[in-house]
Amino acid sequence: MESLSKLGNVYAIDLVGFGESAKPTSHLKDETPSSDSFCYGIDAWAQQVTDFVQEIANAEKIVLAGNSIGGVVACQTAKKLEDQESQAEKLILIDCAQREIDDKRLSEQPPFRRLSKPLLKKLVRQRWLTRTLYKALAKKGIIQKVLELAYPTKQNVDDELINVLYKATQDRNADEAFRGFINLFDDLLAPDIMKKLSTPVHLIWGEKDPWEPLAIAKTWISIDCVKSIQVLPDLGHCPHDECPQVVNSEITSILQA
Repeated sequence: MESLSKLGNVYAIDLVGFGESAKPTSHLKDETPSSDSFCYGIDAWAQQVTDFVQEIANAEKIVLAGNSIGGVVACQTAKKLEDQESQAEKLILIDCAQREIDDKRLSEQPPFRRLSKPLLKKLVRQRWLTRTLYKALAKKGIIQKVLELAYPTKQNVDDELINVLYKATQDRNADEAFRGFINLFDDLLAPDIMKKLSTPVHLIWGEKDPWEPLAIAKTWISIDCVKSIQVLPDLGHCPHDECPQVVNSEITSILQA
């Protein structure tokens, strides 16, 4: 952020349920909400960012950027801003989530996964299971293994990063945020949103992303609003953390173009 802040104001937002933001009790789309529950989902997160842009950022030129699920949120935020005649200048997607698990992509899945999907969806609604699973995963050793998978070069996988991520997993109701997140089986897909956008989109992709295949990202170039894709050799799912100087250079080039 320090490098990019030389070009203008930079804001990094922890979405509801992530980082240091609140983690309300989850309610799924077909569940009755309570006064303090939250329906975790891409449109709700995008509304959070849209409100921030309009109330806090309030600048003539807005550039949106997002990584992983945050990329889909940034897409939907761009759509909301266009609908309000406040179009962002550019949208930068860094290894944007392709959301393979979504029901709309079910036909692409192997037969066993398609057949087992109804059972999976029924199980992960159950709090006894999601809490048990969350407790098993919210450990420093597990976090380190996931980071080493996401960061193929292992750059910047250190105690500081592990501790920051672990701290967030210990927040009150963190297991409820986890439940809301893993139940996003029928939500927005980035390509579907981009097909409705006029905001120029630029893709930055780690060549060795283990979860969001580069081959699929390259097909997005055919979407009218997508103007470029920059492939980063040897980097993974979070290249902005793994090798920030490379990603900052790419972002700077996009901003100054």
